[in-house]
Amino acid sequence: MPRKLKSIPRFRSEEEERQFWETHDSSDYVDWSKAERVRLPNLKPSTSSISLRLPVTLLERIKVAANKRDMPYQSLIKAWLAEKVDAK
Repeated sequence: MPRKLKSIPRFRSEEEERQFWETHDSSDYVDWSKAERVRLPNLKPSTSSISLRLPVTLLERIKVAANKRDMPYQSLIKAWLAEKVDAK
C-alpha cells in the first residue's frame, strides 16, 4: 500500500519556505520515485557580491592567465574556485 504523503503548506515568503524545508524531510511530502529530471536553461543563479583583497602580483598573474584564455579575469577566478571546491 502506498504511503500517504503530507500536503505541502502554503508559505507567506521564500524565507518561510526555506526555514520549513531546512527542518522537514521532503520525502514526507513528495514521492521522489516519480520525479523526473528537468532542464531549466534560463534559470539565473543567485549571486552575492564579495570583496576580495589579493596581492597585486597575484592579480596580475590571474589577469595574464585570463587574457591567454580570452576571458574576463573575474570569470576565470570563479571557474578556478568552483573547480577547487568540486575537486575530491
